[in-house]
Amino acid sequence: MAEEPNYDGGVNNIAYVKNETSEKIHEPYFAQYNANKPNSKVRIQTPNNEGTTGSRAHQHTDFPAHAVCNLSSAQDDETMDFDDVLPFIGEFGTYQIILFFLTAPFCFFMAFVVFSQVFVTLIDVHTCHVPQLNDSGLNLTQKREISIPLVTQTVLGGPPTFDSCMMYDVDYELVLNEGLQPNETWPTIPCQNGWDYDLEQIRYHSAITENNWVCDKAGHAPLAQAVFFLGSIVGGIALGYIADRFGRIPALILCNLIGGLAGITTAVSNSFELFAFSRFLMGIAFDNSFTLMYILVLEYVGPSYRTMVANLSIALFYTAGTTLLPWIAWGISDWRMFSLATSIPMTLAVTAYWIVPESARWLLSQGQTDRAISILRTFARINKKRVDENVYEKLKASNAEAMQASAQEPAASVLDLLRTPRLRRNTILLTVFWALIALVYDGHARNTANLGLSVFLTFSVASVTELPADLVLVFFLDRWGRRALAFGSLMGAAAFSLATLAVPSDEAVLTAVLAIIGRFCVNITFNIGLQYGAELIPTAVRAQGIAYVHTAGYVAAIVSPYIVDLARFSPLLPLTILGLLALIGAFVGIMLPETLGSVLPETIEDGENFGKDQSFWDFPCCKKPKKIVPLSERRRPVSTRGEIYRSNMLVPRPSRVQQPPRPHHQSCRF
Repeated sequence: MAEEPNYDGGVNNIAYVKNETSEKIHEPYFAQYNANKPNSKVRIQTPNNEGTTGSRAHQHTDFPAHAVCNLSSAQDDETMDFDDVLPFIGEFGTYQIILFFLTAPFCFFMAFVVFSQVFVTLIDVHTCHVPQLNDSGLNLTQKREISIPLVTQTVLGGPPTFDSCMMYDVDYELVLNEGLQPNETWPTIPCQNGWDYDLEQIRYHSAITENNWVCDKAGHAPLAQAVFFLGSIVGGIALGYIADRFGRIPALILCNLIGGLAGITTAVSNSFELFAFSRFLMGIAFDNSFTLMYILVLEYVGPSYRTMVANLSIALFYTAGTTLLPWIAWGISDWRMFSLATSIPMTLAVTAYWIVPESARWLLSQGQTDRAISILRTFARINKKRVDENVYEKLKASNAEAMQASAQEPAASVLDLLRTPRLRRNTILLTVFWALIALVYDGHARNTANLGLSVFLTFSVASVTELPADLVLVFFLDRWGRRALAFGSLMGAAAFSLATLAVPSDEAVLTAVLAIIGRFCVNITFNIGLQYGAELIPTAVRAQGIAYVHTAGYVAAIVSPYIVDLARFSPLLPLTILGLLALIGAFVGIMLPETLGSVLPETIEDGENFGKDQSFWDFPCCKKPKKIVPLSERRRPVSTRGEIYRSNMLVPRPSRVQQPPRPHHQSCRF
């Protein structure tokens, strides 16, 4: 087999770049939208161009704005897709700006859904309550010194601490009268009369302290969080079907209404069974509460602006939501009212029915062309654009042809990823890689409550690291490549997490600093992982493959709360385990092929052959820049930093259409 040409990726590359939502790539082509107007602006297109590609570090995939083409033979091109219409209605006009800011509340909703349980189930030092000492005049520390045995942590060592579940079984009146001091011969019994809870750090009674989910019931909180992730699996499948069957807006509204109902149910729960059920409902709203809105907005933004919109909506609004969340809990200082305050606003998503347009891409895929064109007319009117009626007519005719063509296409299966040896190896590695990333990411986020400082402060500071993590990807992902940056960031997460083992137990600030730096490193890897799957999985099964890989991440995250809960035995255990998992993930990631500057796989056969020309020591950061292949020699697109993961959701799966090949018009200069 002849070796495919290698094209450069990167922010300065003017090469034709593959659109990852296309099912088949043809030669680049040019079109003239209004040949009757002299000096009309022309946009260079790619067939089926559904958007740019990448994760949370992005790049546009259009040709440069200064490209000028000879359109003498372009007038015969009558085929038009959705992205072809965007320049006419405005690629980033008034309406798109409004929609961009409308993503803000949904970013907040997602932050509240994912991390609200951290502040609903706070727990600090607790010991048995001894009613015989109520009138002794002793403070809580003095009471503990004579009634609670000390235990030495046998796992990873540590200073002696008061036992949380045992008390001395003695005559406390005699102890007080004679001034006796505890010794190891005194008998002990489990707590008989409840517990005394320290509220100095957590400020308020949580669901755990109110219901005494400690000692023999200490597994309730991590179990509830595990149930949350089970709900996320169900929600991903069910809401995905609803979004494909009934539309994006109904699915978005339903998802957030379920989240609002879950928060209200959490607030009124008076048993663990009801509390766990409420967390299951909240899990259903996980991810989709924001992602559906996020993708919908990206659909209506021109490719050259999706970089900015995708970056800013996550980096600004999501970071702001996670940073603000602990201070909402701190200000309210009541777990039930906190649940209401962070869930009832989600019901406002019903207003999206009137203010957010339905996905025109989905409407086109369902054959509802007239409704889609009506929405596009609204965009043009608000953006103050005048659109020739022929543009809409061409879109309508082209969509009818595409719908007819798509009905004749054979469908590939996600099982095809496991049929051939090399693709099977990459799929398994990718699945394990993402599962480890998801587990370490969630574990670091939730372990902030175990760092020995104010959970409100540490959680807030750790959340801010989302922003610089995005910036690292923007500046270095296309220079260092996926493997090097993923390996380096996971090694950093492992190093800083494991370094806490060497920190003295009384240096809580240093431990917190190391843990937060580890969280920053994991944030970088998380963003890379989002992109890696969309680049390695062949186009033919990309939507199904990404769903499979991310479901594996949800399953792995079920273990996360149990790892965090190990702090009951030693505060060092969670970070130690997370560090070891990050170390394993680093070596799993380095075994994957590099995708930067490589032709991305379209078919199953492409996926099987992908990376065969690479050696283990191939790192883009250690190579000289490749020569950009002339436009006339390019046959297939390449991987660059773009919106691969999220843009793959721009087009619904039923819309697996192929535009007929269009003539390749020459005589272009850049």
